[in-house]
Amino acid sequence: MKRTISTMVGKGSVNHNSRKFKAANVDGERTNRNIDYCNEDIKAVYHELFDDALERYNSKQTREDRRISDYYEKIRSGKQEKPFHELILQIGDKDNMGATTENGELAKQVLDEYYQGFQKRNPTLRVFSAHLHMDEATPHLHIDFVPFTTGSKRGLDTRVSLKQALAALGFKGGTRGMTEWNQWVQAEKQTLAEVMLNHGIEWEQKGTHEKHLSVLDFEKKQRAEEVEQLNAEIESAKNDLRTVEKQLNQTVPKLKSAEKLAQDFPDDVDKLLPEAGTLESAKTYREKKAKPVLDKAVRLIKSLHHSLLDLRGENFNLKSKASSLEKENSALKAEVGKYKQKAETSIVAALRKSQKEAEQERIRNDLAAAVQVIDRNGLRGEFEAAKKPKRNEKKLSGDLTSAI
Repeated sequence: MKRTISTMVGKGSVNHNSRKFKAANVDGERTNRNIDYCNEDIKAVYHELFDDALERYNSKQTREDRRISDYYEKIRSGKQEKPFHELILQIGDKDNMGATTENGELAKQVLDEYYQGFQKRNPTLRVFSAHLHMDEATPHLHIDFVPFTTGSKRGLDTRVSLKQALAALGFKGGTRGMTEWNQWVQAEKQTLAEVMLNHGIEWEQKGTHEKHLSVLDFEKKQRAEEVEQLNAEIESAKNDLRTVEKQLNQTVPKLKSAEKLAQDFPDDVDKLLPEAGTLESAKTYREKKAKPVLDKAVRLIKSLHHSLLDLRGENFNLKSKASSLEKENSALKAEVGKYKQKAETSIVAALRKSQKEAEQERIRNDLAAAVQVIDRNGLRGEFEAAKKPKRNEKKLSGDLTSAI
C-alpha cells in the first residue's frame, strides 16, 4: 500500500480543533472518535515558559517603558513572532483513507503512534493543543505549539522564536525553498513515513507535489509558507534596526560628552574601533572587537553619569547655601543701614549741641568783656538808669545781669 503524506500550516483555531464549535464539514456523530491529547490555556503555558526570564529581564531595566508586563500580549500584538504555530498532518486522502473506512482506522493508529514521540523529538516546540480528528472526511492531526529558545542575548533570555527553536533542533535555513520550517517539516514527514512503513504503508512521493492537492494549490501553500517566513525575518530585521537607531540616538549625546570629559578617549570615538578583517564576519567583529570598545564606553558613561549626579547635588547644595547667604546679607545690610542712620542722627545731634554750647560760651565771654569795660569807665549806674530792656532784649538783659 502506498499513500501520500500531506502537511499544512494551520490557522491555529484552537476552539475548532477542540470542537467548542463545529464547522459545517464536521460530522457530530463521529466526534467521539476523535483523540484529544491536550488542550492547555496558552497564557498558562506562557507563564510556565517565560515568567522567570521575564522577571530577570524586567529587573535589569532602568526605564519603566522598557519593562514588559505581559509577555503573551506583547507577542500577540507584535509583528515579529506569532504566539504559536500549527502543523497539520494527513495520510492519503478521502478516497483512499476515508475516516469511515478500515483504512481510516489504520490512518488514525499511525497518526496516534507518530504523535506519541512528537514532544520528545521537538523539546523546543512546547505543545499545548493537539487533536486527532476522525469526524471529518479524512483522519488528520492538529499540533499547536509555542516555539522557544533559551540563552538568548537579545530581549528575554528565554523567548519566543521559531527560527531559533528549529535551529536548536538542527534545522538551519538555506535557500528560500529550504527554510528552517521546510527542513523541519520534511524531517517530520520522514518520521511519519517510518511509522507508516511499520504498518505496511509506503510513503508515495510524486515529485514536488502532494497527491491530494492540485499542483497549483501546493505551489500556493509553499509560496505562502515562504512569504510568511520572509515577512517574519524582514520584520525582525526592521525591529532590530529600529532598536539600534534608538540606542544610537540615546548614546551619541552621551558619547559626545564622554569625548570631552574622558582623557583616555580620543576626540573621535570611531578611532577606537579597530578595522574589520577582510574575512571577518560581522558577528565576529561585533563580539570580539567592537563590543569590548563599546563596553568600555558604557562603563565610562556610567562613571560620568554618577559624577554628573554628584556635581548636580553639590551644585544644588551650593545654590541653596548661596540663597541663604544672600538673605542673611540682605538682613545685615538692612541692619547696617539702621545703625548708620542712627549714628548719623547721633552725630548731627552732637554737633548741633556742641555748636550751641560753643555759641553760648562765646556770648558769655563777650558779655563779661562788656561788663569789664563799663566798670572801668564808671558807667554801671548810668547804664542801669538809662537803659531798660526791651521785650526782645529780656533774655539778653537777664544774661547781662547774671554776668554782672
